[in-house]
Amino acid sequence: MPKLSSRAVEMPSSPIRKLAPLAVEAKKRGTHVFHLNIGQPDVRTPQSGLEVLKHIDRSVLEYSPSQGFLSYREKLVKYYAKYNIALTPDDIIITTGGSEAVLFAFLSCLNPGDEIIIPEPSYANYMAFAVSAGAKIRSIATTIDEGFSLPKVEKFEELINERTRAILICNPNNPTGYLYTRREMNQIRDLVKKYDLYLFSDEVYREFIYTGSPYISACHLEGIEQNVVLIDSVSKRYSECGIRIGALITKNAEVRAAVMKFCQARLSPPLLGQIVAEASMDEPGAYAEMVYEEYVERRKCLIDGLNRIPGVYSPIPMGAFYTVARLPVDDAERFCAWCLTDFQYEGQTIMLAPAAGFYTTPGAGIDEVRIAYVLCKEDLERALNVLAEALKAYPGRKTNI
Repeated sequence: MPKLSSRAVEMPSSPIRKLAPLAVEAKKRGTHVFHLNIGQPDVRTPQSGLEVLKHIDRSVLEYSPSQGFLSYREKLVKYYAKYNIALTPDDIIITTGGSEAVLFAFLSCLNPGDEIIIPEPSYANYMAFAVSAGAKIRSIATTIDEGFSLPKVEKFEELINERTRAILICNPNNPTGYLYTRREMNQIRDLVKKYDLYLFSDEVYREFIYTGSPYISACHLEGIEQNVVLIDSVSKRYSECGIRIGALITKNAEVRAAVMKFCQARLSPPLLGQIVAEASMDEPGAYAEMVYEEYVERRKCLIDGLNRIPGVYSPIPMGAFYTVARLPVDDAERFCAWCLTDFQYEGQTIMLAPAAGFYTTPGAGIDEVRIAYVLCKEDLERALNVLAEALKAYPGRKTNI
């Protein structure tokens, strides 16, 4: 039988979705599963987006331009201006979700064998996109005990060699919820400038910052404008994960021209998705305020609840809607699977994402999970109660806490 490609063999399974078959079986048994494993908000999509979807008046659902509709990109220019990011429509390329933006950035800027420095834990699909591009991830460790703050610049420089081409950050961070400080962003800027690297910056969670500290975009960093490639998406901003609309943004005309070749090869970003995303930008400001306040309340509910459970620890996330928590268990992946196969409390169980899948360092995150606070407060409270009961019953619970 013919063999698979080495790329297919090396492609990692999603730590977010790999336990999905176990959740399906649990539901078949009649168990209610609280999904805290995936960043799929239950917040309602903007009404303006839903209405335009219901009343699309077109006789042909045609290809859109490969770079996306000009009218949508013009609206995005005004949106980014509110964050002090000055762009033109030509700086923006619409992609099929933020995922395609990351993939096209890697394919356009990296050669097989090139290396990317990424703080870990990191969004697991970065690893998959690196495999697709033939690139190698070099991880720089952050730890739960230090709140996932970046290490000193010397730790970065230990990883830089002749194959290093880029640094990738997610700010605010998925999976940790960490928000990079001005000092940390300036440190990254200086490294990028010193070694002439690309800076890929995934900033899809900018609306969700829960501290008085300012949002520092990679596009705010002076002196590296030609090095920055910004990744964005409407999936979380408008609770529109399913329309698959993202954006790749850069001032570097050479990079844009390269990215456009890949865009043309895949023809066009989703037509209906762009229509919905563009209409959603007309939603009154009260929508964003409502969503923000909802996540503030959910964050407090989850973090307070986690840290009240004996042996559980979570730092306070300053952005996004995730946290990484340490559990008193021998192996978090085993615990997460056990919750779906062998445990239920009052007809309910939980689905968490084992955090080891967000690390590339072997053994890292073995007793940690990523939790997405994308459920309403009432469901979060129930899920926390189920988690506490599961930890009491789990055979592999650590007792030296």
